[in-house]
Amino acid sequence: MINASDLKAGMTFVQDGKLIKVLEASHHKPGKGNTVMRMKLRDVRSGGTYETTFRPNESFERAFLDSKSVQFLYSMDDTAFFMDLETYEQYEIPTESIENEMLYLLENMEVKIQFFGHEVIGVELPGSVTLTVVETQPSIKGATVTGSGKPATMQTGLVVNVPDFIEVGEALEVSTADGAYQRRAQK
Repeated sequence: MINASDLKAGMTFVQDGKLIKVLEASHHKPGKGNTVMRMKLRDVRSGGTYETTFRPNESFERAFLDSKSVQFLYSMDDTAFFMDLETYEQYEIPTESIENEMLYLLENMEVKIQFFGHEVIGVELPGSVTLTVVETQPSIKGATVTGSGKPATMQTGLVVNVPDFIEVGEALEVSTADGAYQRRAQK
């Protein structure tokens, strides 16, 4: 069991038979009354997100997840296909349940998929990925790193704010936690 006050972003728990993932968690102390935990949650199976509050001492059954290294093969229609590199077993995940993760996935990329029992519930991405810029405004002569930046569309459709000197065709390291530009990729 785990208390609501101990829940952090990324953790998963069971509530009323539903598998719930914490997207955001924060303590909130209203002017009068007791402290509450504000949570943004996602129902892992349905994909629906909602916001709610809990008392800090409310407890939930913690969901223990297993993970397995796999290779992302491709996505077709509304399904993403992954393959276990040891057993060659294939897994299918509906793209709507991993919509955000799809913005960072490239074919043949190694990632981890998460299981709750035998049920595949999600994808665990590395801390950063290397993506190529496919569309952005032309670079500005004399632009420095300290500029306000410009939007760049990556090969997966992810839009990242990048420095003014970045051009189409450049490979960039992008954080999977917040979609932020980190640096040009090493060649």
